[in-house]
Amino acid sequence: MREVVRIDVAAIQSGPLKLKGESLSVAGARVFIVEDEALILFNLQDMLEELGCVVVASAARIQDALAKAGSLSFDAAILDVNVAGERIDPVADLLANRGIPFFFVTGYGRQSMPAAHRQRIAVSKPYQAADLRAALGAALAR
Repeated sequence: MREVVRIDVAAIQSGPLKLKGESLSVAGARVFIVEDEALILFNLQDMLEELGCVVVASAARIQDALAKAGSLSFDAAILDVNVAGERIDPVADLLANRGIPFFFVTGYGRQSMPAAHRQRIAVSKPYQAADLRAALGAALAR
């Protein structure tokens, strides 16, 4: 049986955007993904493509993520909190400095997120396409 997945609605609604169902379109958004688990990455890519997004790149290691996050052009990023045993903090900091919206996906809860970014949107694993659409739409609207 699938678990019920909940987006951290308080974090989403703390910004200027108030979500109302699935009215937000993310079609055409160019997305960068940092995720070290291959099956989760492939599933995430499929969900985003079904939503009309373009996955411009992905990274499974922090050093690769830093290089891509600093050089590629994209609209938003989706960051796993724990990437191959390393924390995502430097990548989140880099994206914040570049002004690129991002949100976290985690199986560890909000306390696992980088302290400087705990106000950001977090989606709990496992998630569904509707969760991604809501989180990505909210991140892009901020």
